[in-house]
Amino acid sequence: MKAPASKTAVLYRMVMPSHVCPYGRKALHLLRSKGYAVEDQWLRTREETNAFKDLHKVKTTPQVFIDDVRIGGYDDLRRHFGLQVRDPKALTYTPVIVLFAMAALLALAASQAAFGSALTVQAGEWFVAFAMVLLAQQKLRDVESFSTMFLNYDLLAQRWIPYGYVYPFAELTAGVLMAAGVLTGLAAPLSLVIGGIGAVSVFKAVYIEKRELKCACVGGDSNVPLGFVSLLENLMMIAMAVWMLARPHV
Repeated sequence: MKAPASKTAVLYRMVMPSHVCPYGRKALHLLRSKGYAVEDQWLRTREETNAFKDLHKVKTTPQVFIDDVRIGGYDDLRRHFGLQVRDPKALTYTPVIVLFAMAALLALAASQAAFGSALTVQAGEWFVAFAMVLLAQQKLRDVESFSTMFLNYDLLAQRWIPYGYVYPFAELTAGVLMAAGVLTGLAAPLSLVIGGIGAVSVFKAVYIEKRELKCACVGGDSNVPLGFVSLLENLMMIAMAVWMLARPHV
């Protein structure tokens, strides 16, 4: 029985003293994971790279050839193998889901360390507080971009522009105080105000005006759609504020 021919591919990628193309490394790994023997051709200088692009009339490297047919770059290679290619403009809830999951894990871990049990009322309080801090951190990465996106739907920010810059600091302050369990007389009303305004703003934009907007909840570069998750953030702040004001204090 004749042995099957080995699968081979040729990969051209930039490998220079000051730069090794990360997509070239990814393409090399993907080809090898699919069982290809790879002829790894390095483009060692900018001049060599430009000459290669001119010869093959391409704008980018790496470039992959299989059976003497040009497949293209890393994304093209993924498509060739039937793999998903990320669309940087696609709407996604992933950033918020990951953030809430991290807040939950931190709250459970802190509760376990403090009380010997992960499932406590305090863990629930810490979850909301930690989520607020993490959400504020995302906004504070680029306050200017956040405030600009925030103006698309927040009712108070549309009437008082500085509120878009104040909001992340207010959310951070309330979250930290709630996590520490101190100054409830400041933290709870602050959370109630910003959460209430946010909830009304999101509900009006999404459910009454039916507008399709991106949420500024995880920063100004977010592709998270404005909707239920955005409303949930604000409802959590309201609920936490009411709970802190209503719970018995020892």
